[in-house]
Amino acid sequence: MASSWSPLVFSVKRCAPEFVRPTNPTPREVKQLSDIDDQEGLRFQIPVIMFYPNNPLMKGKDPVKVIREALGKALVYYYPFAGRLIEGDNRKLMVDCTGEGVLFIEADADTTLENLGDAIQPMCPCFEELLYDVPGSGGIFGSPLILIQVTRLRCGGFIFALRLNHTMSDALGLIQFLNAISEMAQGLSVPSLLPIWERELLNARNPPRITRIHHEYEEVTNNKGTLMAMDENNLVHRSFFFGPKEIRALRNRLPASLGACSTFEVLTAYVWRCRTIAFAVDPDEVVRISCLINMRGKRGFDLPLGYYGNAFVYPASITKAGMLCKNPLEYAIRLLKKAKAEMSQEYIKSVADLMVIKGRPSFTQPGNYFVSDVTRAGFGEVNFGWGKPVYGGLAKALSIISFCTRFRNSKGEEGNVIPICLPPPVMERFEQELKRMKKEAEPVRLITSML
Repeated sequence: MASSWSPLVFSVKRCAPEFVRPTNPTPREVKQLSDIDDQEGLRFQIPVIMFYPNNPLMKGKDPVKVIREALGKALVYYYPFAGRLIEGDNRKLMVDCTGEGVLFIEADADTTLENLGDAIQPMCPCFEELLYDVPGSGGIFGSPLILIQVTRLRCGGFIFALRLNHTMSDALGLIQFLNAISEMAQGLSVPSLLPIWERELLNARNPPRITRIHHEYEEVTNNKGTLMAMDENNLVHRSFFFGPKEIRALRNRLPASLGACSTFEVLTAYVWRCRTIAFAVDPDEVVRISCLINMRGKRGFDLPLGYYGNAFVYPASITKAGMLCKNPLEYAIRLLKKAKAEMSQEYIKSVADLMVIKGRPSFTQPGNYFVSDVTRAGFGEVNFGWGKPVYGGLAKALSIISFCTRFRNSKGEEGNVIPICLPPPVMERFEQELKRMKKEAEPVRLITSML
């Protein structure tokens, strides 16, 4: 069952953007990012959005004022976020801890959460209204590292939207900062989890040496012209919901010999295969799947609790497009498992060393597809005092990067949603392929459509 948006009509009145600075003096210093942080592939902005309902217990309290004040207090502990990035020798990134502050926007919208309806999800079609792109604020160097807009709604609820320079933190690091803000908003004077910088823990060795194969950083030429060219100005953005029925139908197609598979593995393999078919890639072209794997809390990785830098790698598996498309789903799952199995302390060191040796390159783009599992990141748990959001998470997919997150649809069903960007004709074929592969069950439900 597919549904597309009815136009959302509402206006947003914004106050002039302002800088929120740490409420107390903070160290004036320059701090280096890690060699995992400052790779070219992370030099972009992460968009996040959270929708909060009205809470009668908070009557008389203004979410804008509460969050603005809590932000200033949290920045005392997370003061690098109030600084600006600079670049040194060999493209090394550093934070100049100037204390200039985070960019903050106060806003009001003449709508309610109920009126937003199915817009409360990834790929929200009104995102640009809910997080205004302040001119000149989106650069990597010399620009604010975080932009926040808090928009009050007529129903008493509000929307919290944020944009983060990805070189500073990953999703889990950002959640740690947001939790600190939420604790300050509810009266704590010190975060329950103190931040730890120590970015040198993920720096290259001396001398650096590449000891693993890194398909995710290979230089690739689009020889046959079919390797999924993506024009950022001509992409359709849609989200696809996978409920228990859809996931069960996919699992029923897998042989017992494959062993245990996570929902993330099944859905990612399924979407990757359908996406490759939709692009009509030449059968002899090499395609790859890159799976983001976080190292926090894993045995053998010595990151301290409180570390809020980027702590993940994205090993890739490769195959010829023809093999991926003609083989059953289990073939794609085995490739995904193979990529995840690359994760080790040595692999991470090898990535950091590669960055230093090769000048901090970007990831491979032609024929590549990234999927991040943020189902357990904690966006849906951030509570500024009004309770948990009805949806909290990344706001949209970015070109060849998608994510998988938990979601409750308008029928109250719990499941997973994966937002995707594709050129218009490819999106059409992608939807058809999803339906063809799922003909024994209800088709995967399209829940977002935005040109």
